[in-house]
Amino acid sequence: MIDMNEAGAFPSLDPSGNFTVRIGLYLPGIRAVDGFSVVVRIIHTDDRFNPAVPTTDCPLHWVDGHPLDLWSITESIVAAPAPSHYGQEGTYLYRFQLLWAAPGSGAASQILALWFTDPFARATEIGELSAFTLARDPSLFEWSDANYKTPELDDLAVYELQVEEFNDTFDGVIDRLDYLQSLGINCLELMPVTSVKLDFDWGYGPLHYFAPNARLGGGDGLKRLVNACHAVNIAVILDVVYQHVDPTFPYKLVYDALNNQAGPPHVPSPMIGGDGLFGPQSDFSKPFTQDYFATANRMWLDDYHVDGFRYDEVTDFYFSATDTAYAKLSYDTYQHSLRIPRFGRDPASYSRIIQCAEDLSNPRDVLRNTYTCSVWQNELLGKAEDMVRWNYVDANFAHLLDTGFSGYPNSKTVNNAAGAPVDMPVAPFQYLESHDHSQLVVFAGTQGDGFFPPGDRSRFYKLQPYTIALYTLEGVPMLWQGQEFADNYHLPDSGSARVGLRRDTHWEFFYDKFGSPLVRLYRRLGQLRRTCSALRSRDSYFYYLQSLQGTAVIAYHRHAAATATTPEQFLMIFLNFADSAETITVPKSRHLERND
Repeated sequence: MIDMNEAGAFPSLDPSGNFTVRIGLYLPGIRAVDGFSVVVRIIHTDDRFNPAVPTTDCPLHWVDGHPLDLWSITESIVAAPAPSHYGQEGTYLYRFQLLWAAPGSGAASQILALWFTDPFARATEIGELSAFTLARDPSLFEWSDANYKTPELDDLAVYELQVEEFNDTFDGVIDRLDYLQSLGINCLELMPVTSVKLDFDWGYGPLHYFAPNARLGGGDGLKRLVNACHAVNIAVILDVVYQHVDPTFPYKLVYDALNNQAGPPHVPSPMIGGDGLFGPQSDFSKPFTQDYFATANRMWLDDYHVDGFRYDEVTDFYFSATDTAYAKLSYDTYQHSLRIPRFGRDPASYSRIIQCAEDLSNPRDVLRNTYTCSVWQNELLGKAEDMVRWNYVDANFAHLLDTGFSGYPNSKTVNNAAGAPVDMPVAPFQYLESHDHSQLVVFAGTQGDGFFPPGDRSRFYKLQPYTIALYTLEGVPMLWQGQEFADNYHLPDSGSARVGLRRDTHWEFFYDKFGSPLVRLYRRLGQLRRTCSALRSRDSYFYYLQSLQGTAVIAYHRHAAATATTPEQFLMIFLNFADSAETITVPKSRHLERND
């Protein structure tokens, strides 16, 4: 069982007031008795580019009999002569080397892995470097969200963003919270925030799983963002990548290094299977893999107070309702969340943790058979793109706005904190744009030249009926950054440019003649969804006999039954996809009559 008090770096002051650091590393199957040795190389961050200051190299000790083959050391950080900063306060960088010599041969050790990072690092620096900080008076982050509660699933309105592209850092996102609230948003979905290589990418080649990206603001920056969001009742979920890893991930790199050389005993990786389309694949048949990702989820929930996860590429690691991969991970994470107060007011109820599985091939099955409350699926997005591209509308679009008609369950039986069965609401995320696709205005036409010309924003009005649909549909509405003012990036279908080029949000579009009217519409609709219970209900009706009868108009209503504190409510919605005014007549039921 992984113990987060063993793995990673733990700086402290000894009784004499000297700095020390304890470093632990799990390398299952790699043992000193077989000739292996491990060295940690440490340097103060101010010395890293000074050729006159070498790293301090310390051999780790193998803990004989440890079930996960723990290698560990407690090292005093003793002051070194100038120009070295070793022994002073500040950030220290560290990395490991793996060596081997045949036992009893007397031969010098050969380096098998020259450089690998800490798979349990809580902090990092640029590139593949783990980090820790020495301070005589370290400050602990003070949370102020004790009274915060995660919103109910039916009340969510989500905004997906990539931190660097949206506004540079975690603190930059804090600066935009008032703006996001004006759109009716009460949940942020952050694209991967764990540290990756120095190259810009979306974060879908993960290298560190326990360390928020240093260039985004590190651990304290993410805590500030979550705390600030909770202060205004906005939930935060993290996009996490567990299906595959970066090729330099230690449990890939290290085990490949020793298995591809003659001499050392071959040891299978405790985590990684074969190579897949997106990179080396995590093998969830291995207990260490299961434990590793469950441990990561617990850390994000406990230490960073996040409200849940969007799981990337679940299609490739969901196999059945009882598998040891996604089904087990979502179940274990749900059970852990039952102990966390923000996920429920009533211990007899379900946990409100948000677990959203990206499964583009079989989202309904995942929703029915796992402890997932939501799914990422491209059905509405794909239909909207096609309709905008070919300038048509049909009834299938209206059917996708009704999740029950589309075959999605409304609830699933789970357990409460007492172990008793209870129904938990479930629903798909519904969206018109996402990070994975060109923005919707692109499909209405492009401008300029080049390989990927941007969308023609003068056709922003084509987006208006889709915007109304997004805020009035069943399910959880989700926006992608900038769509609310017709941002117009054209995304390649394949290749490194999909993930390697920054698409900075065009905040200047917020003020111009195309973006400004669209933002106003989003804000009005956001207010409506927040205040009208009918728009957050599970009840809708499509006027299929009256819609699309010689017009490009779709009509439907949303309905919420009366409660002890709110009256019954109906809302009529009309979507006109034509470029001019259209007329439609719908029957006036006694229910609608009563609410006139």
